[in-house]
Amino acid sequence: MGIEERKEREKKMRRQQIMDAAKKVFASKGLGGATVENITEEAELSPATLYLYFKNKDELFASLNLKMLEALIAKIESVRDQGNLNPEKKIKKLQKALYEVYLTDPLNIVNVLRFQSKERLRNLSPELASQISDFTKKYMKAIAEIFKNGVRDGTFLDRHPAAFADIVWGVFAGLVLLEDTKKGLEQGKDHLRPTLELALEIISRGIKKN
Repeated sequence: MGIEERKEREKKMRRQQIMDAAKKVFASKGLGGATVENITEEAELSPATLYLYFKNKDELFASLNLKMLEALIAKIESVRDQGNLNPEKKIKKLQKALYEVYLTDPLNIVNVLRFQSKERLRNLSPELASQISDFTKKYMKAIAEIFKNGVRDGTFLDRHPAAFADIVWGVFAGLVLLEDTKKGLEQGKDHLRPTLELALEIISRGIKKN
């Protein structure tokens, strides 16, 4: 292995080291409570080293967002592309996919939902902000396409699929944040799964043509 290849590998390893530490700190302290000092202490690095890879805390957190968004896109597109399922069954699969993404890292999912505001995105480099915007459009488009097929074949009401997607995502995001609140009051209980299942069942029935 040449010197340049070794340097590049070391950079990737150091970047991953910082991201792994940040993930733990954000999960335990939340986005607002976490500091660069907390993260560098967890990673056993100096703040100066962190700033070689990320310009600020928001950019570091946004980089973690991308990994979660990639997983979300893959899950939703997998549901969309299952040609053997009718639109109603796809909605049930969508509910399971959303819940599975939540289960991968509940605390950081909560942080991600609270992060995606115009103010936070302004703190990112144009390239990173653009990536997050593109990924967000991609998963929303995939959700809309699930409903589009149902509108096209007459299963669902003739309304814009993007509106259905907005409703589903709004319900999911709201229930995740509500779950986070409830966990603080009732330790160990999982309200999200049954409530999300019921919510999407209600949506599915409500938009179905009689």
